[in-house]
Amino acid sequence: MGTKRKIGLTLSGGGALGLAHIGVLKALEEEGIPIDMISGTSMGALIGAWYAKEGNSAILEEIACGIDWKEETHLFDVNLVLWKGFIQGKKVKSLLTHLIGDIEFSDLGMPFAAVATDARSMEEIVISEGSVIEAIRASISMPAIFTPARWHGRFLIDGGVVNPMPVDVIRKMGAAKVIASNVAIVVKKDVPRVTPPPPGKKALTSPGPHADHPYLLAIKQKINSFLEENKDRVEVLDDLSKIARNKVHAAIEKVDPQMPNMFEVLTQSLHAMQYEKIKRSAQLADIVINPDVSNIGTFDFYRADEAIARGYEATKEILPEIREKVCPSIPPST
Repeated sequence: MGTKRKIGLTLSGGGALGLAHIGVLKALEEEGIPIDMISGTSMGALIGAWYAKEGNSAILEEIACGIDWKEETHLFDVNLVLWKGFIQGKKVKSLLTHLIGDIEFSDLGMPFAAVATDARSMEEIVISEGSVIEAIRASISMPAIFTPARWHGRFLIDGGVVNPMPVDVIRKMGAAKVIASNVAIVVKKDVPRVTPPPPGKKALTSPGPHADHPYLLAIKQKINSFLEENKDRVEVLDDLSKIARNKVHAAIEKVDPQMPNMFEVLTQSLHAMQYEKIKRSAQLADIVINPDVSNIGTFDFYRADEAIARGYEATKEILPEIREKVCPSIPPST
């Protein structure tokens, strides 16, 4: 018998857009396409770590859709020393512990790696051992929003700065075939798509089979309680996110020949850098799934059901290509 060719999954960053990764995982599970290892950046690291621990997208979907995000979305603790970062992230770290648990990489059910960036040297830091929570806290530390995370004598920021979709990382971990889910760079489509659930299947927002599970209920209670304690702390982040997103879309569609202001320079430069990195990473993957989440904001966590549905739709659309290029020996589900 030949050695099994391992399939790796890479999840990009993207804030609330990264919730689409849950839909990607859901569709792959339904089709019986196995995932042997995961790498992720920022939100992709959070989703990837949770899946590497549980190996089941259903509970994560129900948690994401069952939290009162719209009313209690402000889960950040403000750092008054603004020049070092707008948010300290201590309470986010507490939230991550509630969600995933205080676990080590060795406790996960499959190999997993999170990508962060050294804030001083701009070196890519791949974390695959030690505390999972510390790794995620580092990977999600958006520059100027979160204070850098302290890790082994370094100060780390969001991995998306150097590697927004770490396909090369999953290759080095031993993946022979790679599926990448990209929400880091989103291009608006002319007509938004909303696909209804297939006949005979429940909507993605319906309570799932784990809805009354004691573990799930306890997680929801902890997170909702945590969010309630920290509501109305940094509403300005939502406004900043919408402004930045509009600038990014404008940069995609047209580069203004007039002299831009400093905010435009910053957002367009960051977008351009990530865009080129995503293109290079995509060439290393066997399949790239691109969920259409162009109408969802970076901090729109309350739209989890929509983001998940978009990831699910995008994966279902290219299943024939996934089977052909990644796992031709696995028959389609019936």
